[in-house]
Amino acid sequence: MSAKVKATKPAAKPAAKPAAKSATAEEAAPQLSREELFELFGLVQEVDSVELKLTVRDDERQHAIAALGADPLDAQIRQVYFFDTPDLTLNRLGLVTRARRIQGAGADSVVKLRPVVPDELPSGLRASPDFRVEVDAMPGGYVCSGALKAKAGHDRVLEVVAGRRPLRGLFSKEQRALFAEHAPDGIALDDLSVLGPVNVLKVKFTPKGAGRKLALELWNYPGDLRLLELSTRVTPKEMFDAAGQVAAFLEGRGISLAGAQATKTHTALEIFSRRLKEPAAP
Repeated sequence: MSAKVKATKPAAKPAAKPAAKSATAEEAAPQLSREELFELFGLVQEVDSVELKLTVRDDERQHAIAALGADPLDAQIRQVYFFDTPDLTLNRLGLVTRARRIQGAGADSVVKLRPVVPDELPSGLRASPDFRVEVDAMPGGYVCSGALKAKAGHDRVLEVVAGRRPLRGLFSKEQRALFAEHAPDGIALDDLSVLGPVNVLKVKFTPKGAGRKLALELWNYPGDLRLLELSTRVTPKEMFDAAGQVAAFLEGRGISLAGAQATKTHTALEIFSRRLKEPAAP
């Protein structure tokens, strides 16, 4: 991987208790250390946006949806595909490639670098209108990533995942160049396997008393596995005030900030990687 992209933090720091159902009322949400807070404060001065995220514990999923007043009938359906080798070579190097189809809207593709140091990114890439640097912050951890997006038609995505069109056709010239710069030697876009799809329900709404818009995403993985994530996008300047406000609101609704924090992408990649490696049924 190019030395131009370095880790600010290897991954989101895990929450204190890995087992959601064993959590108790006395359990506190994981906290960043003083040094980590100073590091985060400096980092957010250099990014385009911040997304505050919380993975809701399995035993609180239905309670959280009801407590926030989210209406499932308002949900937008999304279909997400990832592309990697069966043993997730790209993911281990911090390179993510993805395509997404959105109900009632278009489709898009992304080449993402994670984690990154904003001031060490190439100036040309940083100046691209299609490239954004963002911090994902969750209880006890954070990660900084850079994503290069491009539009892609619904039909094109379906043709690619069905094997009727080369994978490189989903990505723009700028995305292909970024991929080639950071992918390991000998791995091209067309060599990657399709990991997906994951069907996602997403609701954007402003709960009473929250003071800001939230997004609720329910990721439905194979094998009846579900992951519910709450998030809100904020500017770097308002991140710390917004984090306190949202945390107080959620706790006031009885939604715990404790418990293991999972990422949607990592969960999807692990599941579909295992499925690719499983021997075919007779």
